[in-house]
Amino acid sequence: MSEEHRGLVVSTGKNSAWVALDGENVPRMAQLRRMRGRRSMPVPGDIAFVRPLEDGSTVIERLEPRAMTLTRRTAEGRAKTIAANVDTLVIVMALAQPPPRFTILDQLLAFAELEGITAIVVWTKPDLATPEEVLRRQGLYEALGYATLVVNPKSGSGVETLRTMLLGRKALLGGISGVGKSSIFRSLGGEAVVGEVSRHGLGRQTTTTARLCRLDGGFLIDSPGVGDFGLGGIAPRELAAAFVEMRDVTERCRFADCTHLHEPGCGIRQAVERGEIEPERYASYRQILGALHERPGHDMVQGVS
Repeated sequence: MSEEHRGLVVSTGKNSAWVALDGENVPRMAQLRRMRGRRSMPVPGDIAFVRPLEDGSTVIERLEPRAMTLTRRTAEGRAKTIAANVDTLVIVMALAQPPPRFTILDQLLAFAELEGITAIVVWTKPDLATPEEVLRRQGLYEALGYATLVVNPKSGSGVETLRTMLLGRKALLGGISGVGKSSIFRSLGGEAVVGEVSRHGLGRQTTTTARLCRLDGGFLIDSPGVGDFGLGGIAPRELAAAFVEMRDVTERCRFADCTHLHEPGCGIRQAVERGEIEPERYASYRQILGALHERPGHDMVQGVS
């Protein structure tokens, strides 16, 4: 019998997963071995042990115990694991074309806060914005304590700084379409692209890219399978606590169950009026909370891949 090989799960389908073996960047497809009883389904970031078969296929024999997991919660309180063994979320947002979608950015930051992982905000396309706009956008999130970087892969500006920031980190790359994620990924040395899981008859995943970039002591995964950063089932107080500048301010609210939307004596709304909290961030809070109320159980981040 052939020996087992250790690898990193990059993307998953219903009955299969893309696994990059140690020492390799190009992922290979591996089927999930049928087992009696409950089995642990792989997710991006999992360490898997696979075995090649005589017919040329590969199967996942087992998964290494997870050091940590990232979960998506539903309105019913159930949790779905969407990634494992990662400690950093790299959020890419363009300064123009497409225009910044701050609600998505702020929700991804809130997700990182709730999960207790590091968030890095990367701004792209600085050549399409005024210097004042670049400084304002970068400064807003720097003031909140987030690592923030402007990257232009075309000129190479910021690429090596980002590489240094990611050394030793186990990171996921997120952002809507058209913001330059692929350019950033390639500029860091990432090349591996895999096709649809579903076209092999091994699942229903319809995404077309799942990529891995190995960095010294760590990795960067760009996988459509890690786009489910929903905040279902979260209370207003919990959401406000995920906005770092609102945590202490909630103590000023007159009512303990304040939603920070319309109640009298709301400390957060008063802080917005006094300029202590940026109106754009408060607008994101309102929109996220409103979406959670209107569409319980649905993922709130649309188009993230």
